[in-house]
Amino acid sequence: MLVVESRNPSRRSVYIWGLITALGVIAGYGAVLLANVRHFYTDDTESQYVPLWVMLGNRLRDGDLPVMVPEHWMAGNYAIEEAGLLNPPQLLIDLIAPSVDNLVLYATVVKLIFAIILGLGVYRICLVYGSRVQWAALAGVSIPFTGWLLFFDEASWMTAFTGTAWMVHAWASGVRYARGNGGPIPVFVYLYLAISVQYIFPAVEAGLMIGAVAIGELVYQRTWRPTLRLLFVSGLAALAGLATYLPSMLSAKVTWRGTAQINNDQFLTVPWSESLNASLPSTLPAFTSWWGYVQPMPVVYIAWFLIPALAFVDWNRARGAWRELTGIAVFALAALMWTAGPGTIGPLRWPARVLPMVALGLLLLVCVLLGRFATFKDWRARGIAAAVLIGLLWIRSFSADPHNWIAHVIAALALAALGAAVVWLAVRKSTTAAVALGIIAVFPIAYIQVERAQPTPMSWNLPSDRAAARAAFPEFAGTTLQLGDRALIPPGERTLDGAYGSLVFGNYAKDIERTYVSGYTPNGHYWFGDMLCMRWDTSVCPDAYRRAFAVEPSTGKTVVDLMNVDRVVLHRALYPDAATQPAPTGWKWVDYPGHEKYIAVLEREDGLISTRNGRISAVENATAVSTSESDTTSKVRVSSDNGGRVVFARLGWPGYRVSLDGKDIPFKVVAKSFVAVDIPAGSTDAELELTWRPPGWKIGGAAIALGLLGLAFFQWLYVRGREPEQDAPAEESIPDGDAELADALR
Repeated sequence: MLVVESRNPSRRSVYIWGLITALGVIAGYGAVLLANVRHFYTDDTESQYVPLWVMLGNRLRDGDLPVMVPEHWMAGNYAIEEAGLLNPPQLLIDLIAPSVDNLVLYATVVKLIFAIILGLGVYRICLVYGSRVQWAALAGVSIPFTGWLLFFDEASWMTAFTGTAWMVHAWASGVRYARGNGGPIPVFVYLYLAISVQYIFPAVEAGLMIGAVAIGELVYQRTWRPTLRLLFVSGLAALAGLATYLPSMLSAKVTWRGTAQINNDQFLTVPWSESLNASLPSTLPAFTSWWGYVQPMPVVYIAWFLIPALAFVDWNRARGAWRELTGIAVFALAALMWTAGPGTIGPLRWPARVLPMVALGLLLLVCVLLGRFATFKDWRARGIAAAVLIGLLWIRSFSADPHNWIAHVIAALALAALGAAVVWLAVRKSTTAAVALGIIAVFPIAYIQVERAQPTPMSWNLPSDRAAARAAFPEFAGTTLQLGDRALIPPGERTLDGAYGSLVFGNYAKDIERTYVSGYTPNGHYWFGDMLCMRWDTSVCPDAYRRAFAVEPSTGKTVVDLMNVDRVVLHRALYPDAATQPAPTGWKWVDYPGHEKYIAVLEREDGLISTRNGRISAVENATAVSTSESDTTSKVRVSSDNGGRVVFARLGWPGYRVSLDGKDIPFKVVAKSFVAVDIPAGSTDAELELTWRPPGWKIGGAAIALGLLGLAFFQWLYVRGREPEQDAPAEESIPDGDAELADALR
């Protein structure tokens, strides 16, 4: 017997299925952890983000917002890194981080919270488009376990993941606002949170989403006013978010990224045909990446039911709702087109990163169609159609990855059996029972996919116990320059007992609270990196040792002297004979028992210099005494009879300003890297003040203020325009029968 269930859920049903969504996400995380307990602590998460949380948290606890840390040199300009300095939830994550020694646990819990936020956001979107709560919950549970999200954004690229989690709530709130069922504040807040994670992809994707929703609402409501209202509020959120990206935009000319450009190549561009793999769990798509052409992970997978379920949509009824679903379709189509290229659009590179948006758009579209127009009449004929679709999935997956054809056959048969069970439950029991099985199926699929990808090709295997790592590592005081190459560490030695007890790569030094010159950075200073041939992960070329001790001609000082470096650590695998040679002048070789296998250490003969005279590193024809020092300001008492120069151990990022006795004077950059100030002749005990602020910070502050003022105005309009009888949304603004649902979500 076919049981037809109401699409007019009670408030209780909305909350219950929302809870089921959250619990389903938790269960899915449990399945993934059974396959790999470190899945959510790998690649960039372990090497970039979590150490950054620890460092930022320590600084915040000291009352400092670390927009700049000069001693971190390569990655020290945190106004342009993925630090989320203007994102309140991220600052809370930072504040907690130093109190947790188990970094795997902390990263996993943080990501689980955002996975729940993401799942509930997708659940909300489905509801505002009229889906029944069961199908909305299926979409919400499924989204964190779609291919690219699970294997890249959740496992590695944290800011992409958090940005997406906030963006989906902006989508739901945006539709509600456009339809008069909610106010502008949620739209503004969620958009701002998505933008201010300080990663450009979620910001641009949020703009794409708002554009798609605006088009959809214009088509659906056939009036400009709601669309314009949504666009204005979204523009205000973007205005407030401008402060996050202005420093990067105004510093781009000195970074690796450079200025805007559009290029195309095949690296991480995904042919549209790969989306035909979206429902076969065994799929290994074919496109060019770090691992060649056939990928080792199912990154284009979306959901097991996505394609076969199309056979169970009543398309005659669905055609009548095309106007309302236009926004979802536009978003999915735009995302699908983006994944195919161009390969680089300014700071946006590697179009495969947009695969989560393809998954989001298609998952929403299918689940809303199922949630409104699912039918199991003529289930035998529809079952045959679903079997044909599964066959097409197998053919496409076999074409991309023919060597694993047996796995694809098994997956296709399992998919058919699972689909048959869901149809049987829907026909004989209820939609709730069918969807429950669909949700449960997500968990073993996630487990099998992750387990099949082991050992993961992405892990750095950095130590996750901070206390143990600090205890094992040498007590390096002051500022350390390491010259090493991560590629020279054998996989078996990437442990705390091995190389990681002596060497740091990425941001690992922040985990163990040591001050190292290098760090993980996607935005490195081009000229400094070129000077030491230093790469994004802190690795260097063999010539870096010579370059570090080379004399800069205009100052007569070596590069390490201009940097005020206290110690140079040489990776023995890169410099096997260095310690057998005489130490450079003013330096000595120092033994650190237990670490000789991996490092040779040079330290200054006269002790630490990094704190002797502020950040002054060279003085010519003048006297200069530091009187006050902070990360962003150096105050110096200077004198010079005939004119001189003071060079600072500060990287010449845009944003510096210099005054002498209160009058602005220009500054220069030595070797295209070090900040230097010419002292006028006749200066006597003059006060030199060198300050750095993120470029455009005044404009950014004004933009935030204007955004908030504009939001207040639109909120006033919203409150003023509401009448008592408008507590329930207008019938034409929502799908039939969903007034109670909209009221519950208000």
